[in-house]
Amino acid sequence: MTLDRFQYVYFLGIGGIGMSALARWFVINGYGVAGYDRTSTALTDALQAEGMAIHFEEAVEQIPATFRHQPDKTLIIYTPAVPKTHKEYVYLTENGFTLQKRSQVLGLIAGQMNTVGVAGTHGKTTTSSMVAHILRDAGVNCAAFLGGITNNYGTNFLLNEPADDLRSVVCVVEADEFDRSFLTLHPHLAIVTSTDADHLDIYGAHEAVLDSFSAYVSQIEPLQVGSSPAQPGVLFMKKGLSLADKTQADVRTYSLNEGDYHAEKLRIENATFSFDLVYPGGTISDIALLIPGFHNVENAIAAAAVALELGVSPAAVRNALGSYRGVKRRFEYILKTDKAILIDDYAHHPAEVEAFLQSVKALYPDRTLTAIFQPHLFSRTRDFAEGFANSLSLADEVLLLDIYPARESPIEGVTSELIFRDIRAKNKRQCTKDEILAIISSEKPELLVTVGAGDIDQLLTELKNRLTDQ
Repeated sequence: MTLDRFQYVYFLGIGGIGMSALARWFVINGYGVAGYDRTSTALTDALQAEGMAIHFEEAVEQIPATFRHQPDKTLIIYTPAVPKTHKEYVYLTENGFTLQKRSQVLGLIAGQMNTVGVAGTHGKTTTSSMVAHILRDAGVNCAAFLGGITNNYGTNFLLNEPADDLRSVVCVVEADEFDRSFLTLHPHLAIVTSTDADHLDIYGAHEAVLDSFSAYVSQIEPLQVGSSPAQPGVLFMKKGLSLADKTQADVRTYSLNEGDYHAEKLRIENATFSFDLVYPGGTISDIALLIPGFHNVENAIAAAAVALELGVSPAAVRNALGSYRGVKRRFEYILKTDKAILIDDYAHHPAEVEAFLQSVKALYPDRTLTAIFQPHLFSRTRDFAEGFANSLSLADEVLLLDIYPARESPIEGVTSELIFRDIRAKNKRQCTKDEILAIISSEKPELLVTVGAGDIDQLLTELKNRLTDQ
């Protein structure tokens, strides 16, 4: 299928972070774009301000008539989160429209360029946005489809400059393993940050997750930059993963402390992580990250490895990493004063929670750490309750919310109590959102973090106000 036969694109689930990036790409490239989503958000407000017609009811008649009456010229892009019983989905399916998943269309777009695919059960949003920022800062013509809103650019989508040959353009893509979406991609340079068990509601078992990542890296293709001869594709793999024999690409390893790319002289100075990056061609000294975290140092190492492979100079890599300001909801400071610190993070897997809390404790070893955690999905809570409890036990105090269900229906016997009972923090409480606000008002914790991928971020403004008595 080619995209040039369509004039209009309609999105079912346009407000998703990945869907909205695609919507922006189509608008910029001259297509008529409209869409549906279940709820209005700041992101859908922004899309509407950019000229897209969006509605929030399941109503076929609200699909623009121009789209409805020309099924041969209208492409439908949908997210797997949309149920097959959705009224608009049923109508579009039964009336001759071409329906494609977001991942399929992303694969078509990225396939026209040299693709950097960043995959992993955690770390991919930050790492892919780091790659995009380094390339953009160094003057490399690149596009990017990201899984979060970057603080440097205020968007999840970067548009490339026009080019006669799209093979001279680099496309950075967050390659999502959910629903095996990343198997629509054929990257030329690939990063795999982790292959932990996750999305077991989709995969069933960890072995199936590993099989999916194996299939992904088997699809790495030779790299063509400008008029240069094609070079072998490259897999940048975190040290210790078992993927090297699953690909025909060259394989390079990285990690915090070892591998072809790793850190030396890692230190924390004035709540900032600084390090030297060792790579096959030498050492880049004194890289200072504005965003903290041991895991973010590791993400920066992977991003720098790709940039160096694409010809970015070591000095430009250092400069770009020093100006990278992170992604919304990834180790994001909401409040930072002498009296109180509030940090928000999207972590929703035990390994992510552990990495985040370890980094916070390293930054502020003399402060009492209070963590508010909102479990995400009934199935993930069921599968990883013990892991969440162990990770959260790193905090001094845990305030635990109910499970955020997202796309799932309740599972009998699965509640946040499964996590709560095994948490070994000094203090722990199960709370509603209102109870948490009352606790923060009265206790004024000096170091507070909110953790989770649900709607916990809706508390941030009020938590900040309570900490500052506003």
